[in-house]
Order: sequence, then structure tokens, then C-alpha cells
Amino acid sequence: MRLFFMFVILCGVYNGAYGKVSLDIDMKLKALNKPALKTIKSEDGDIIDCIDIYKQHAFDHPALRNHKIQMKPSVEFDTKKTIIPNNGSSKPITYQIWSKSGNCPKGTIPVRRVSREDISRASSPSRFGRKAQHKYSFLNKALQHKANFNLTDEKRSREESPKDRSEAVLLALGYNFIGAQSDINIWNPPRVQASDFSSSQIWLVGGISLISDTFESIEAGWMVNPKVFGDSRTRLFAYWTQDASANTGCINLLCAGFVQTSSKFALGATIEPVSSTSREQYFVTFKVYLDTNSGNWWLTCGTNVMGYWPGELFKYLKRSATAVQWGGEVYSRDVGKNKPHTRTSMGSGQWASYLYGEASYHTNIRIKDYSLQIKYPEYLSEYADEYNCYSTKLHRKTYMSEPHFYFGGPGQNYRCP
Repeated sequence: MRLFFMFVILCGVYNGAYGKVSLDIDMKLKALNKPALKTIKSEDGDIIDCIDIYKQHAFDHPALRNHKIQMKPSVEFDTKKTIIPNNGSSKPITYQIWSKSGNCPKGTIPVRRVSREDISRASSPSRFGRKAQHKYSFLNKALQHKANFNLTDEKRSREESPKDRSEAVLLALGYNFIGAQSDINIWNPPRVQASDFSSSQIWLVGGISLISDTFESIEAGWMVNPKVFGDSRTRLFAYWTQDASANTGCINLLCAGFVQTSSKFALGATIEPVSSTSREQYFVTFKVYLDTNSGNWWLTCGTNVMGYWPGELFKYLKRSATAVQWGGEVYSRDVGKNKPHTRTSMGSGQWASYLYGEASYHTNIRIKDYSLQIKYPEYLSEYADEYNCYSTKLHRKTYMSEPHFYFGGPGQNYRCP
């Protein structure tokens, strides 16, 4: 009899906990999936809802309740393109797969519909779409020893083993960055394990401190993230956090924050075509820049002005960014000292030394500061958390040609067991 009562109590506790999680998922779904004025079923399986631009999830953020939407930036980030020096060709991507099945009417934005299964894969509904908490200790060291940091040809591997992620990046460090851009080569990494993600992106970081692990960040590029999206497709993404991803921020529109204005591109939607080895190379030009009149950070993908991160979300990034990074990131619990290493690949999955047509790259790399000049960064350093797993190479084909930053690798291999 006692065992029976214990069983009943345990069942009650379990059902209560399960019921709480189920209710939290329902509430999350209601917040994310706003009533659609039009629904588009994409051939890749995504469902795109056309949402009233004024009723998007961004305005559920407490700091944005009285926010007046800015429909377009008051400043521009125009740069002259440099011809890519190679024996092949490189083409910009100008559309997403879902747009072949329809388009969103004026006054609406395309939002990828979230399913119950999507949220169920997260550790909790509140963590859905948010990266694990991060620590930028190497940037703190760079700030502390800045005199030894600004060496253009310097290549360093970080002293501390990474926790939960491994990055291979090109870094510009300063105090007043108000914009950055690059042409990001589009690939579908050959291996991304179910609990991992792999990205190619730009980061703008602010609030870096020698006495605190917290920072603010805005990011954009492409990623493969099975845990969030339920597949291994290459997808457009944007990200923000104001506390190193401890309690704030998310990918795309999976929390209140980013204000989308574009009716043509959907954050989180599939990007195709992708590059293939020794064949056609594809890219998207990403630009992130501060509208100094409004304090909002704008995102442009190709020719599409996507929207902005409102200045109200930030303390330090309201004025400028301290650092800009270009490169790739792999998130996994099996990096650093954890063995065996993850088999998740970064970029194309090939080493940076393989160069154009084989390795993933960023090019037409530019920054903007309060001189209001858009320019190639004067001081750059290459960093790889695990150089035997994911490598970097800043390369010029000729002295006068545009630099390409190559990065990536296979993950686990004989040098990275």
C-alpha cells in the first residue's frame, strides 16, 4: 500500500511538472506565432506567416512598448565592391526558397512559423533560440595588452580551452566602431550534429570589461542549427544579447527585440543555392551599422534592409562597438578538453589553407567609425580556439587584390581527436 501511494505521488509530481512545461510551450507559441494576414507554404517545408508589421513580437519587449517604428535608416552604409580575384565566379544570392511560393503584402513581414516540436527541443521554453552563456576572456586580454595586440600578421590560438564553443575569427579591436560588413560565402557544412550548431557570421561587441564576463553583442550571418530549426539546412540568422546570453537575447524573432521592416526576406528561412567545392561560389553581403540619429543598429542582407535592433535594448552598444569579428563558430559540448571532439564542421568543412573554391571565406571586409569613413580595418588579428580543429588564413592573391579571410575545418580529425 505504501508503494502504491508513493507511486501516485510521483505520478502527480511528474504530471504537474509536465503540465507546467506544456503550458509554458503554449504561451511561447502564442507569443511567437502572431495572427497571420496571409500564410505561405514553402517547398522546403517551412510555413511563412505574413504578420502585420505593427503587431510583430518585437513590441512585446517592455522597453519597446512605446517605441515608434523606424521604417528605414536615416544613414547609409554604401561601399564600392571589389572584384574577387579567382579563376571561378562568385554570385550573390537574391531570394529565399519560400518566395517562390508567394510573397507578403505591403505592411506585413514574413515570419517563419514555430512549431511545438521546435520549442520542445530546447532545454526550456525560456531558453528557446538563445545561445549558451558566453565568456570573451580573450578580448579582455587583448584590451589589457593592446600594445602587443595590434600586429596585422599575428595569429594566435587562445590560451584557455573554449567552453561549449569553438571560434575561428578575424578580429578588429577599437573603441568606436559604428558599422561593419562583409561578403559571406554560403555553404552547407557537411556535418552538424543534432545538439550542435555551426555558423558563419559577423559579430559587433560592446561592454567588454576586464572585471566582468558580461558583454553586449549583435550578430548576423548564416547558420545550421538542428536544435532550433529541426533540420540541417543553411539559414539566414540575426542575434542579439545584452548580457552575454545569460538571460537576454535570441536568434531571429524568437524573442521580443529585433524589429523587422523587410517584407521580402525572412529571418530563419533557408538560403539556397549554396557553394560547392571547385564550382560556383555564392555569397550574401551582410551590413550591420548604427543609425547615429536614432541609436538603432540596422541589418542589411544583400540589397534588403531587414530591420534593426532598437537602441533601447542596449547600454554600451547605444554609442558604438568595441570589437568586430568575422569568421565562424561551432557550438558543442564536445569541444576543448572534452573528448572525443565533435565531428561538426565549420564553414565548408575544409581547412582555411585550401583557399578559394574549397574553404569558406569573408571578403570585402569593412568597418565604419566616427570618422564616418568606410574602410578596411587597419589592425587585424586572427584567432582560432582550436587550430587543429578549425583554422584561419588571411590571404591576398596579389598585393593589390582584396583580402579574403578563410576559415573552417572538419572538427574531429587525427590532429583533433
